[in-house]
Amino acid sequence: MSASAKISETRFADIVGPDHVALDPEILSSFEIDGVAPAAVTRPGSAQEVADLVRLAAAENLAVIATGSRSKLGIGMPPARYDVAIDMTRLDRIVAYDPGDLTLGVEAGIPLHKLASMLEEQRQFLPLGVPFFDRTTIGGTIATGVDTPLQQLFGTARDYVLGMEFVTGEGNLTKSGGRVVKNVTGYDLHKLMIGALGTLGIITKINFRTFPLPAASRGFVATFDTAEAALDFRHRIARSALAPSTIEILSPGVAELFYSDAAARIDPAALRPNPLPSAKWALTTGYAGSDRVLARYEMDLRRMAGEAGANDAAVLSDDLQAVWGRKREFVPIALASSPATTIMKLSVLPTRIAEMLERAAVEGENVGLRCVALARGVGVVYFAVLPPDAGEDSRTKISSATGRIAAACSELGGNSTIPWCPAKWKSSLAVWGPERADFAQMKKLKTVFDPCGIFAPGRFAGGL
Repeated sequence: MSASAKISETRFADIVGPDHVALDPEILSSFEIDGVAPAAVTRPGSAQEVADLVRLAAAENLAVIATGSRSKLGIGMPPARYDVAIDMTRLDRIVAYDPGDLTLGVEAGIPLHKLASMLEEQRQFLPLGVPFFDRTTIGGTIATGVDTPLQQLFGTARDYVLGMEFVTGEGNLTKSGGRVVKNVTGYDLHKLMIGALGTLGIITKINFRTFPLPAASRGFVATFDTAEAALDFRHRIARSALAPSTIEILSPGVAELFYSDAAARIDPAALRPNPLPSAKWALTTGYAGSDRVLARYEMDLRRMAGEAGANDAAVLSDDLQAVWGRKREFVPIALASSPATTIMKLSVLPTRIAEMLERAAVEGENVGLRCVALARGVGVVYFAVLPPDAGEDSRTKISSATGRIAAACSELGGNSTIPWCPAKWKSSLAVWGPERADFAQMKKLKTVFDPCGIFAPGRFAGGL
């Protein structure tokens, strides 16, 4: 630990209490990011304590990283510096909830599954069906910007996060947005925090718009010989009057992952063998409403699936939650299925999904590695490469394939990143994709929000 950090030990305890400062090497190792461990872990119990910790860190030039359940610390580059972990899990309170107004305010450390259970009691929900659902905190979900199958109908978090409280790099406790849906004053600065990986500020509280739970939900799965046929079905749905909550296209091989022992450990819900055949492309879609609406969906979906050349089609009812849970947990299931899983996130226009899938599959085949893909109907493709080992040969193949896939994505007008891969490979992979045209603006924002450069330095695009 640096001399400055040693001086701060007592001052950390003065802020959060001695019971909430950890220096034990075993505890510190549990907060490692890509092999880099902090010198101290602090657990604040209020937003003011977070602000005080950041103010102290800025004064002593200590790099800090906010953490929650630590389920997604693998996203991003290794930190250039990492002196203090600020564990946000004590900030786990519901600050305000008005079911009648569909508004909710919560602290950043509350577990997402706990929040979902509370909302369900009021027949409401947040459309955040994100991976690592049973482990993640709401703050980590928003800070990492991970997307959800429900983006098809409800959009991204930017569409229903109403406001936020966060701490800047100078230790200022700042508010942006509001607590109600009709908020028209000020700038939506809080939206910059979504997906910024904690490099601009530490989120302490988030205000949401909530949504009513539907009366009933169903799923529909159709299988096809080719990705083009599955995407034809997707486009037919998009041109129709239907508004499904989810649409995903699964490549051959995804079902094999979903029926694996690793999947059962991650999501123990029983899954019968019929819903997802492994040798075909599949399109799954979810929808909700009254019995009459559900019947209309089934009739229209069966007709459009037949017109697109489906081999088979079925309605999911009893199996719906199990299938939906496996799709939601695609990332952790893929990560558990290989010693060196590498997952690309490819964002293209929906009309380019088929071409993106084809070009990615070709590159995977060219290097002889097992690959699977899950594509959301909105144009987000998760392409997982599952090498048999983490050796140099696998790294070389993956570096070559992902580089060409990223180039193809750019040609199609899209963006690519590699959110998950072995830490030791990150220096040779384009983790954040090609340099962005707006990188100069990103640097300016970093300087404004974090002038001392103490928030998660080096973890974001371009070393921010």
